[in-house]
Amino acid sequence: MDRLHAMRVFTRIVELGSFTRAADDLSLPRATLTHTIKRLEEHVGAHLLQRTTRRVRPTRDGEVYYNHCVRLLADLDAVEADFREAAVVPKGKLRIDLASSLARNVLIPALPGFFARYPQIELDIGTSDRFIDLVQEGVDCVLRAGELSDSTMVGRRVASMSQATVASADYVRRHGVPQSLADLQNGHMAVNWASPTTRRTTALEFMLGRRMRELMLPAQVTVSGTEAYLSCCEAGLGIAQFPRYRIVDELASGRLVELLPNLPPPALPVTVLYQSQRQLPLRLRVFIDWVAELLRDLP
Repeated sequence: MDRLHAMRVFTRIVELGSFTRAADDLSLPRATLTHTIKRLEEHVGAHLLQRTTRRVRPTRDGEVYYNHCVRLLADLDAVEADFREAAVVPKGKLRIDLASSLARNVLIPALPGFFARYPQIELDIGTSDRFIDLVQEGVDCVLRAGELSDSTMVGRRVASMSQATVASADYVRRHGVPQSLADLQNGHMAVNWASPTTRRTTALEFMLGRRMRELMLPAQVTVSGTEAYLSCCEAGLGIAQFPRYRIVDELASGRLVELLPNLPPPALPVTVLYQSQRQLPLRLRVFIDWVAELLRDLP
């Protein structure tokens, strides 16, 4: 029995909670995983996994063994990576996830340059605003805007994007141009943004010098998708706030009008999140560096 292979099979089953999902992830027959775990349990002399109708979970002995396996495999991978990656061209597949607007407007148009620099890297790109479980979904890193509180992942801040408060030209004709925050509270509407994860509605934010002021306006529509948020604003349904890069064309054409430019929203941090590892794969390191370089020149 290949004990290292068995350890990797065991840890992946624990992380995914399923023999079937682990078999798909490892591109192995499910029967092979069942046989491997049976031999591993016989070798260590302990029952490592318990099956329920919905999920496979480690036993108490299995939890102890899993923690040891994770450390041993991480150390082994780090040692091998130290010797191998220093002289190897970055290559292999990366699974990433980011907001659809950031993908379409910033990252994807720049990909030809990335692939010219790293032709042996393959990207699998997901676009969403929801919380991503990197382990469960097999994602290498996510790119997220806004303040983040998930302490289980490592975060590298790669940009800080300026934002603008805007409304459609039609909305401005109907409601007028507010000159102050007090004006906003007198007959103005917002397009409400709700977090895709918590469904909590967020207020509009304005910087008064170094102090931030939050303002919740009446709204007839609440959305949790970036494209729907922009579409509602362009339809004249209310005031909204966007990273400036996202609405450059709309502002230039006059479809959107910037409001209260002297009281801008706070800058929006952009962070790359990835699992805590002692040794990042070279392909992930160069991708994160490239993203930081790409976003550095955003408005």
